[in-house]
Amino acid sequence: MDAAQAPVQYLHSAKDWLIHNGIGVLLAITIFIIGRWLAHWLANLGQKALHRSGVDVTLASFLNKIIYYALLTAVVIAAADQLGIKTTSFVAILGAAGLAIGLALKDSLANFAAGVMLILFRPFKVGDAISAGGVTGAVRVIDIFSTVIITADNQKIFVPNSAITKGVITNINSEATRRIDLSVRIGYQEDIHQVKKLLRELLQAEKRVLTSPLPVIAVAELGDSGIQIVVRPWVNTPDYWDVRFALTERIKETFDEKGISFPSSQPPLLLNPRSSQEETGR
Repeated sequence: MDAAQAPVQYLHSAKDWLIHNGIGVLLAITIFIIGRWLAHWLANLGQKALHRSGVDVTLASFLNKIIYYALLTAVVIAAADQLGIKTTSFVAILGAAGLAIGLALKDSLANFAAGVMLILFRPFKVGDAISAGGVTGAVRVIDIFSTVIITADNQKIFVPNSAITKGVITNINSEATRRIDLSVRIGYQEDIHQVKKLLRELLQAEKRVLTSPLPVIAVAELGDSGIQIVVRPWVNTPDYWDVRFALTERIKETFDEKGISFPSSQPPLLLNPRSSQEETGR
């Protein structure tokens, strides 16, 4: 076949192919167009359903894209199969590629899965003070892969979501009220009843202390260096740290005025060990 006849031969071959496969080509194009539209419609429908369910906007948008591209992949495979293309090998290649990508991005996928859990189950929300992933602070952003926490000294820390979900999560200010735990240590020569009366008067004078539940003032321990008295009033959560600081100062001032001594072998006011890590709970 010379060069002049080659184009004609190619045209005849294309014509024969279209005659035998034209319907399949039209069906493949129809499947792709309609399938793509359906994928877009179903993805948007799913996103609207997630919004109505109160799912976070970021998660809903991300899931919308995943649904769309998953459905579009199925549409492309169906259209290719209609053209007579063997899709078995194609699917195997996609599976192998997905496995390789999954292994390479396993940490990111773990963070993503953890982010989905945080958004769905909501152990905390933006603005809450939490202790999680070795960090204590106020939640600024809950993202798909990480959570942004602002510490008490105004540091911005990006904590991987998987580090949060694999450990204990403490939501410091999720409840409307909190209990302040103070411990006052006095000498054995002091009058316990007088000390408890003074402490009760201090709590009554502090208007931010709640009357229900009732505050607890009790002797907790007779130690080697003194008597330990616990003081446990309840306050509204936003008032926690202001009331705690105010009570600590007033106890010291009042005891000085009344001549009540503290044992010198250790600090008179013992704070709850956990409280020093909850500075953002104010």
